[in-house]
Amino acid sequence: MSKQASPLMTYTKMTKKNNLVRVANRLLVPAIAIVCSYSATAQTKDGGLSTEMLQQIVNNQRNSSSDKALFNAMAGNSIDNLAKSYMSNSDNDTHFSVETMAQNIHDQKSSGRCWMFSGFNVLRSNFAKKTDSLRVEFSHAYLFFYDQLEKSNLFLQGVIDTGKLPIDDPKVQFFFKNPVADGGTFCGVADLTEKYGLVPNTVMPETYNAENTSKMRSLLMSKLREQGLRLRDMVAQGKSKKQIKEEKAKMLGVVYRILTLTLGNPTQQFSYAFKNKDGKTVGTPRNYTPQEFYREVAGTPLNGTFIMVMNDPRHEYHKTYEVEYDRHTYDGHNWVYLNLPMEEIAELAIASLKDGRKMYSSYDVGKQLDRKKGLLTLDNFDYESLLGTTFPMNKAQRISTFDSGSTHAMTLSAVDLDANGKPLKWKVENSWGPEYGHKGCLIMTNEWFNEYMFRLVVDKKYVSEKLLKEAQQKPIMLTPDDPLFAEDN
Repeated sequence: MSKQASPLMTYTKMTKKNNLVRVANRLLVPAIAIVCSYSATAQTKDGGLSTEMLQQIVNNQRNSSSDKALFNAMAGNSIDNLAKSYMSNSDNDTHFSVETMAQNIHDQKSSGRCWMFSGFNVLRSNFAKKTDSLRVEFSHAYLFFYDQLEKSNLFLQGVIDTGKLPIDDPKVQFFFKNPVADGGTFCGVADLTEKYGLVPNTVMPETYNAENTSKMRSLLMSKLREQGLRLRDMVAQGKSKKQIKEEKAKMLGVVYRILTLTLGNPTQQFSYAFKNKDGKTVGTPRNYTPQEFYREVAGTPLNGTFIMVMNDPRHEYHKTYEVEYDRHTYDGHNWVYLNLPMEEIAELAIASLKDGRKMYSSYDVGKQLDRKKGLLTLDNFDYESLLGTTFPMNKAQRISTFDSGSTHAMTLSAVDLDANGKPLKWKVENSWGPEYGHKGCLIMTNEWFNEYMFRLVVDKKYVSEKLLKEAQQKPIMLTPDDPLFAEDN
């Protein structure tokens, strides 16, 4: 048995040891500083972070007791929890003076298909409004299948079209950098449904890979890049257009098989009977092709019935702009929009909502979002007081520096107006499930709406002749790497 030291002996030994450590540290720190100083001086170029600049930065730090308290708090908590405004604890104001008919909320899960969910929300709402009692749910997996197939073809054809350019050319790199993606815009809904139609979700339900797209997308991109290199080789070898086209068709056959294995084989004919709002079947089932079903529920093709408006304060208002290469199909439509001030966009939205028509819209939804309440205001979180600095950029500056832009599409469904008919707040149907936010919806103040809303798709019947004429102007072409033109996902 070892001899147990007395408390006094233990304390004395520890004290001596700690004193030795303190002395060593006093000797070691200057030595380290000398080495670091020499290293920084030797490596720092003009414009780099020099030792003198670093020392100046350190000297300017307050190192107050309040800073220490803030660090202790932030070391164990999320910034949002600490920055949350006290006033945000109040209940949501859920009254809306103008509200469209409610419908069930969907969940896009771990996919970037918000553009399709929002577009389908508009279509099924229009159908319910037209029939007054019937309801329909569309298959996202069906249209996503053709979206991915069309985007694959768009990539391969783009590689062929730019085959004679060097591989480091910006146009070539644009295609190889992102061969396919989940994201999109309402233009994709319009082009794809017109070409491939629609089917009910009971005919082609969601699969795991439709709801969790990352691995499927990663494998598909690898395969497409490999195929793209082979097509570039064929162009370089002077192969005929017919040979290249035949090879591309074979490549798309591989893509098609990947999609059938992950998303399912798209049906060509099915039997279906509509249901009313209570879920009861109405009439007898009848046979449809996807195109016939599309005509049944949508009536006429979407293309030509709407305009897309956008608020981009960097560019001149009342002009149209087009985004190069931004389309879902090779023969589809590039994204073209009319740039308008927020006040005029609000007027269009209000006119549509008053007539019971929902709209596709998109936002920078992550800014000042209270996820639990589903509330978007400019003062949900007071980051400035917490961090002791300001964030003063305006909307144009945020866009120009990639600090803000459209990230997510949602379905505009309600507005609350004051006594003068001006908007106080808005509500959107989201696609993150019925348990998220306020019963699956998000509520936003008009101040937040003005700062972080970007795109709106509105039926032409709510647009003035003046604006319709402006929308027909020859668009100014913008490059696809423009800060604002990431696809909604």
